[in-house]
Amino acid sequence: MRKPSARTVLRAGAALLLCGLACSAAAAGAPDVSLPGIGINIAKGANDHAQVSTALKVLLGLTVLSLAPALLVSVTSFIRTIVVLSMLRHALGMQETPPNTVMISLALFLTLFTMAPVVTEVNKQAFQPFMEDKLAAGPAFDKALAPIRDFMIRQTREQDMQLMVEIAKAPMPATVEDVSTIQLIPAFMLSELRAAFQIGFVIFLPFVLIDLIVSTILMSLGMMMVPPVTISLPLKILVFVLIDGWNLVIRALLGTFA
Repeated sequence: MRKPSARTVLRAGAALLLCGLACSAAAAGAPDVSLPGIGINIAKGANDHAQVSTALKVLLGLTVLSLAPALLVSVTSFIRTIVVLSMLRHALGMQETPPNTVMISLALFLTLFTMAPVVTEVNKQAFQPFMEDKLAAGPAFDKALAPIRDFMIRQTREQDMQLMVEIAKAPMPATVEDVSTIQLIPAFMLSELRAAFQIGFVIFLPFVLIDLIVSTILMSLGMMMVPPVTISLPLKILVFVLIDGWNLVIRALLGTFA
């Protein structure tokens, strides 16, 4: 077995000495411990509570940031937006255009635009009072959750909410406000998927009609070896641009969140 070097032994001894001094100083009530190039502050003062409060706020902020992607997908309008945009791309017949980065970025900004009133309410009722130490963490969380629940309840179908309550084998709530958040979130996601597929079906219809017309014309001309997508794709793009399709789709999509 290789023996530790002298430098390693010295470092270990210095670390043990430093720990011993710190423990002794803490027991004796000394404000700090100082060694050449090293300082340990173990002072106790009136601002300890403020420092602990700030540390808890930082920890809470990091926790929220780590859960932000899941919250973004689960409790906002992002699901409906990204599904509709993806179905629009497939209806046009272009699998990679616009790129995923563009689609997701557009969906994120549309989600921010749609959720702006909710975010403003959360910031006003919960976040700012919590940062100013006017609300504790528990009441602040409840006040922040209330506007988000109101948004989800408005967009959730009664059938989907009832399904989640039945699956959870929970007693039927008297009002929608009595539904727990754990049951409300999956019900909201199911409603968003249903609404997105309904919008996507309406978007698909005109493009399917163009594909059928092009296929019929090619077969009547005896050009069965020509792929219909070769002719239909430019026609679909031309029609989509002439009717200002992006404007129509975004206007109709955002109008469903009224």
